[in-house]
Amino acid sequence: MEKIEQEIKSLTEVLNQYNYQYYVLHRSPVSDYEFDQLLKKLQHLEASYPHLAQPDSPTQRVGGVVTKDFASVQHQYPMLSLGNTYDEQELRDFDARVHKGLEGEAYEYFCELKFDGVSISLIYENGHLVRAVTRGDGQQGDDVTNNVRTIKTIPLKVSSADLPPKFEVRGEIFMPKKVFEQLNREREDIGEEKYANARNTASGTVKMQDSAEVAKRKLDCFVYYLLGENLPYATHAESIQALQNWKFNVSPTFKACKNIDEVLDYIRSWDKKRHELPLETDGVVIKVNSISQQQLLGYTAKSPRWATSYKYKAESVSTRLNSITYQVGRTGAITPVAELEPVFLAGTTVKRASLHNANEIERLGLCEGDYVFVEKGGEIIPKVTGVDVSKRKGDAKKIQYLTHCPECGTELQREPGEAQHYCPNYNGCAPQITGKIEHFIQRKAMNIESLGEQTIKQLYERGLVKSAADLYALTKDQLLTLDKTKEKTATNILSGIAASKDTPFESVLFAIGIRHVGKTVAEKLAWHFQSVDTLSKASKEDLLKAPDVGEKIAESVLEFFKDEKNKIEIQRLRDAGLAMETKQTSYEASSSILGGKSFLISGVFKNYEREQLQELIQQNGGRIVSSVSGKLDYLVAGENMGPSKKEKAEKLGVKIIDEDTITQMLKG
Repeated sequence: MEKIEQEIKSLTEVLNQYNYQYYVLHRSPVSDYEFDQLLKKLQHLEASYPHLAQPDSPTQRVGGVVTKDFASVQHQYPMLSLGNTYDEQELRDFDARVHKGLEGEAYEYFCELKFDGVSISLIYENGHLVRAVTRGDGQQGDDVTNNVRTIKTIPLKVSSADLPPKFEVRGEIFMPKKVFEQLNREREDIGEEKYANARNTASGTVKMQDSAEVAKRKLDCFVYYLLGENLPYATHAESIQALQNWKFNVSPTFKACKNIDEVLDYIRSWDKKRHELPLETDGVVIKVNSISQQQLLGYTAKSPRWATSYKYKAESVSTRLNSITYQVGRTGAITPVAELEPVFLAGTTVKRASLHNANEIERLGLCEGDYVFVEKGGEIIPKVTGVDVSKRKGDAKKIQYLTHCPECGTELQREPGEAQHYCPNYNGCAPQITGKIEHFIQRKAMNIESLGEQTIKQLYERGLVKSAADLYALTKDQLLTLDKTKEKTATNILSGIAASKDTPFESVLFAIGIRHVGKTVAEKLAWHFQSVDTLSKASKEDLLKAPDVGEKIAESVLEFFKDEKNKIEIQRLRDAGLAMETKQTSYEASSSILGGKSFLISGVFKNYEREQLQELIQQNGGRIVSSVSGKLDYLVAGENMGPSKKEKAEKLGVKIIDEDTITQMLKG
């Protein structure tokens, strides 16, 4: 008995820790399948020995922890979780329980895909969105209304003759695959570690403090459930139809099924098709369609008896870890890569998988010669999910993260609070140099299409190019010495380089490759400071006054211009004919209605997204600033504006205007 008690305590502790990491830290320490198997084991033990169940057992709660960053809100209707199954027999067992519970009464199911995102409760009163609350612990969640208002597919107002005075809509907030991929490309551009998956990125985004930053992430939402008092719908299908009629975003992948066999056909039909959707999915939700039958079947303490979910099991294989190699990015960021014994997985042969950083290697506890389990995240990106300890040799040595750059031998650095190691030798490390040049020529920067990665590598290896400025000194004779480069190719390359001299300063500044300075920030810096000379002389205080510039970016810009080699490189680019200044102060204005007045926008607005309002002001001759000062002309105040900004504006005598006033000003 003592052994069983210890096992229950151990499982409880481990699962609670996994829950904390997943819901609070937005990390996935184990696969869904591993978690569910451990939970089932604990449920079985507690059913056999109920007196040994721990008071904090994860089987007694939905999962998730309410954070302290947002106000807590009690759910009117608890947000219960669903039971999970991975095989056909368990689904048939569920169907048998439904049949028994309904005492032979005819019933049908409603099937919909289970989206891999963040559950949200949307409360509407008199047609207006008044509150958005996360799942939290199922009984209460976090009020994230301001952030959810930025999601364009969630209606802020609903108009319909049959609208209840108050109702609740539940849905799944997600980050579309394309948005996630673009976000990772942008992070790579500015030297940040890439995000691991779209679900955790969406979860972290919903909890961000600044709703303007949330808006930039382009989150989306599918709704799937309608709740309220005395609703006139007899079936779940009818309530979904009502949501569609009210212009909510409902995924068109649902289907009513007459019996469990049709449910299984639906599951099989989406097994492969789901990967073509714009978001990640991890299974199917099956619900009894009739609302009255749902009420008859009722609930357990944790889940509804009238619904369950089938999860597609990610294909996982075990293969040998041959070695770990380390890639060096253009900003010096080091990325460890698992070199695997080739193995066939989900339609392709997998040889490599990213290990992200030293923390991940430590978490996995990797040893030399280990056999590791590999899955495909979203069936696309290979990832190492664990170690097959049963195959580990007794004398296996723990893998130690490298201490020096694999390319140039320089000792690596790791900034406090950062996960990645960096090679600081940015002017002498080959992959950093070629990476910077590749960044320089990309479409969003100098747009030199005639050059490519292999050509740049050859130019560097032959000593013809050591920095971006060297491109402008290349000759045709030099290019003709490269492999597979003929007269026409050489001419195209030189023409592309010459044409890039017409690139505006905003793009040149982005191309230079200051760490943490992406395309948008480069534009804001260019418009704010007007020239590279003014920017290079700016103090930290000056930089922080520029739009969208925080501590990290300001320090990075200061560090860049402190380096004499960078100053020399910029002068060489200037001598080559590149633009180092601009007369543009923002977006090209289509009118001068606002006469150069300065505006600071704060809060949430009924008819505008914040970025949309900023752009309208700029297009009509106004200037956008990022802080309250005595020079500010107007503070545009929306709902939930920070009290400190209002207080400071009043103290300095700044005019505070509302949404209606700025709308009238824009109309002239």
